[in-house]
Amino acid sequence: MRVILLGTGGPRPDPQRMATATLIQHGDENVLFDAGRGVMVQAVKAKIPLASINPVFITHHHFDHIGDLYDVMLNTWLHGRKHTLQIYGPPDTERLVNTLLTQVYDKDITWRDKGEPTFGGWKPVAATDVTAGLVVDTGRWKVTAEIVRHGDGLDMPPAFLKRWTCLGYRFEAEGKVIAISGDTVSCDGLDRLAKGADLLVQCCFLSVSEMTNDHFRRLAEHTLACGDTVGKIATRAGVKALALTHHRPRINDAALVELEREVRRDFTGRLIIGRDLTEIIV
Repeated sequence: MRVILLGTGGPRPDPQRMATATLIQHGDENVLFDAGRGVMVQAVKAKIPLASINPVFITHHHFDHIGDLYDVMLNTWLHGRKHTLQIYGPPDTERLVNTLLTQVYDKDITWRDKGEPTFGGWKPVAATDVTAGLVVDTGRWKVTAEIVRHGDGLDMPPAFLKRWTCLGYRFEAEGKVIAISGDTVSCDGLDRLAKGADLLVQCCFLSVSEMTNDHFRRLAEHTLACGDTVGKIATRAGVKALALTHHRPRINDAALVELEREVRRDFTGRLIIGRDLTEIIV
């Protein structure tokens, strides 16, 4: 199996990184986790046949994880997708996808479907809301989900929090395990999905040296794991390899060097500081 970090950045534009997207290649199948800024361009750079990307798993509904989901839906079709594109994500994913199809890109789809028959007619997209537990089992591979903590503890309205679910995913095939943390801090759900993983693809936004104000300290506590915790998470779960993603924009690599040093204090396994288009064999 091969893991490609298509995008390793976050919500803020970064000339060095596209937004979050990770692809697992299992034989001729290409399974996508999140669809942030630039995902289809990155897939082309990685020489992934776009028609083969299916299904898609969404961790949560921040725009750096779903901003180019429309591009996945349309360009997999324009490049030859013959089957229904399956999209799985936390509650409201179905509503979000249906809104894109029927209210945002409906004219575009109809124009290409009816006006450009060489595409062979529109091929559907189906979204499914999921939560913790088994999501898909094809017999070749399976994906389970866990609820993780991303923003829990921040001062947000209770009505919003009832609608806010964030997931991490565990991909299992060929006796191997790949864990995708999504955006999270240390939590029980992350421990379960990462337990014994051959590879954990883990958000890691800041080094400790970058936590220079209350905003960043609160972020590290409630929103995104950082250099002070990700090594502990990986060691506690017994993962063999750890790939760090979801980096903040930086003007040079000095903070990444410090970040690696911090994580190494707590984790002795294989460590990959993710960059766009990094490939990892599992």
